[in-house]
Amino acid sequence: MGPLSPGDRGLGIAERKGRERADREYRIVAAARGIAEREGWNAVTIRRLADEIEYSQPVLYSHFENRDAIVAAVAVQGFREITVAFREAASGSTGRSALKKVAIAYLAFAGRHPALYEAMFILPTDLRFAEAGTRPELHVAFEALASVVTPFCVEVAVVTETFWAALHGLAALERSGRIRPSARDERIALVVRAIVASGK
Repeated sequence: MGPLSPGDRGLGIAERKGRERADREYRIVAAARGIAEREGWNAVTIRRLADEIEYSQPVLYSHFENRDAIVAAVAVQGFREITVAFREAASGSTGRSALKKVAIAYLAFAGRHPALYEAMFILPTDLRFAEAGTRPELHVAFEALASVVTPFCVEVAVVTETFWAALHGLAALERSGRIRPSARDERIALVVRAIVASGK
């Protein structure tokens, strides 16, 4: 093999720099998520992250414009993970059973990952939903949810949004202790019945 041309050497350097940048971003996001899971999002500041991963604040700002952008990056991870949870829950099931299993998976995800869920649905971010510029991870999560709703309706988008809204409301009320944990199964059954009845 002959010597590398200057163009090849430049490509190698560019690839290495790209990998290093991606690694730094991954470390920043992982640190933010870790702090939030241990101490809550109020503990996540640019200064705290810089101390945690031993980068200067300017390095963090070269990757993320502000804290909200870091929260958004954590949220995107969450949408990837909830998509997997939806697909695993629905795997091998159809109809009402798939709908019920996905609803259970949604509430379990929200309960297991409160800081991540907060980044996805509660904290301010620059993420946009149901628009031309919506991130693909958000679209894919929505489609995974829509796939179990589709057999029961014509207006898939509206019914999926309503299903998601009902699950989000239940998750938020459960988290704040506003509704009885013992009635979770009954509430899920009511939501499932409402979705099934929506196409009639």
